[in-house]
Amino acid sequence: MSQPPVPANFNAEEADNLEDIEKQFAVKVVQHMQTYWSILERVKGSSLRLTRLDDEIYEHLKKDFPEFDPAETIDEDKMKSKEGKERWRNFMMAYEKKVDDYNFGTMLRANPKWEYGKDETIFVPRMQFYAVEIARNRLGLNDWIYEQAQKEKASKS
Repeated sequence: MSQPPVPANFNAEEADNLEDIEKQFAVKVVQHMQTYWSILERVKGSSLRLTRLDDEIYEHLKKDFPEFDPAETIDEDKMKSKEGKERWRNFMMAYEKKVDDYNFGTMLRANPKWEYGKDETIFVPRMQFYAVEIARNRLGLNDWIYEQAQKEKASKS
């Protein structure tokens, strides 16, 4: 699943900004978002494993970000500040050879109480998504999605 290396003679400044590539990327991001939501509707987040390294990722998050509260709304400005980027980069690089597509762009809900929406999401690297969502799942913060889906399913029966 890892990406092929960038050709040695590739110049980003002169590269075409191909709309098709951007569209394919956007489709992949949306598919990931929809798939994750669909899983949360079928399985309680508190019983879900996102990777084979969930325990390690969760412990690492708590160690490197002791102030992080998964129940709170993420401050995107703080996360993407110079200091925030540096802290997250250091965290993510520990998984460069352990997690496929660790730095692939993904949508993250800014708050676990919210559904995905234009104003409720943050574009982040996949490792940030994993770290935050694993923490939310461990604390049962995503279980409401399953419970809501089950109520809707029962009311249709």
